[in-house]
Amino acid sequence: MPVFRIRQAADLLGVSYDTMLRWTESGRIAKTTDSSGRLAVDGAALADLARERAESGAPVGSASVATQSMRNRFTGLVTRVVKDTVMAQVEIQAGPHRIVSLLSREAADELGLEPGMLATAAVKATNVAVEVPPAVVRRPASRPGGSA
Repeated sequence: MPVFRIRQAADLLGVSYDTMLRWTESGRIAKTTDSSGRLAVDGAALADLARERAESGAPVGSASVATQSMRNRFTGLVTRVVKDTVMAQVEIQAGPHRIVSLLSREAADELGLEPGMLATAAVKATNVAVEVPPAVVRRPASRPGGSA
C-alpha cells in the first residue's frame, strides 16, 4: 500500500504541513511510518480524505508536474478502481477535480492501480462541449424568411 510523507500529503490536499500534522495527531487521518521510519499517512486514507474535502467544497491542492508533453494533466490520488474481465474504471481526485477514466483491465493491472496511489490523468480531447447555465440561455434571434 502506498504511503505519503506528511509534506507530500499536505501538498496534495492543498493544506499546510502544520494542518496535516494536526490532523494526524487528532486522528482525522491515521498516521503511519514510511520505509525510512518517518511519519507518513496511508495512501488509501489520504484518497478518502481528498474525496471528502472535494465533496464538501473545501479547497484542495494538486501536485505539480515538472515537464509534460500534454497540456491537460491532472495529478492526484486514485480514489477508486473497479475492474471487470475486460475493462477498468479508475477515479482520480486531482484537487477539486474528479477524473474518471475507462481503460483496459490489462492496462490497470500493469500499472498496479489501487486506491491511494499517486497518478496523473493525461487528457487529450478532440471535442469539448460547452454548457451554459439555464439563467443565461437566450431565445435565438428570428431568421429571415421564418420564425425562430
